Formats: sequence, C-alpha cells, structure tokens
Amino acid sequence: MIVALATWDLHLPACHSLKEKRSVVKPLTTALRQRLNVSVAETGQQDLWQRAEITVAVVGTARPVVDEILRSADRMVEETDGVRILDTATVFR
Repeated sequence: MIVALATWDLHLPACHSLKEKRSVVKPLTTALRQRLNVSVAETGQQDLWQRAEITVAVVGTARPVVDEILRSADRMVEETDGVRILDTATVFR
C-alpha cells in the first residue's frame, strides 16, 4: 500500500477578507475531493486572508496510480483562478 501527502502553500492576492478566501479555497477543496476522490483539508494559515495551506492524502496499491493522482491534483491547484503556489511538498510512506 502506498500513502502519499501533498501540501501546497498558496498565495491568494485578490482576497481581502476571510470570506473572500473561503470563496476561493472551498471550491478548490470540493473539486479535488469530487474529481480525484482524495482526502483534502485546509491544514494551515487559516487566520490569514491571503495565504492558505492545502493538503491532499492519497492511498493506493500502486505507486504509478498515486503519482498520477498527485499530478492531477497539482494541475488543478495550479489552474485555479486567484491562486499562486508558493511552495509544495510531497511525502510518500
């Protein structure tokens, strides 16, 4: 069994309130969950308007399958309007 965690540190330059931040982060986490069938949560920076940390967890039986899901998740985050990736980290267990 392969378990992987991917974390993105995000900059949300257009957000000027927590409500605006939620309007960007919530659709992103929902889309990741629905389209890729992964576990996803905002794991840091909850109190900052223009920063967010999103973590995705993927479990699979084959490394290539898990890698492809993580690549798809990375593309989704990268293509989200109003989001700029500052840093990313991936851990396999």
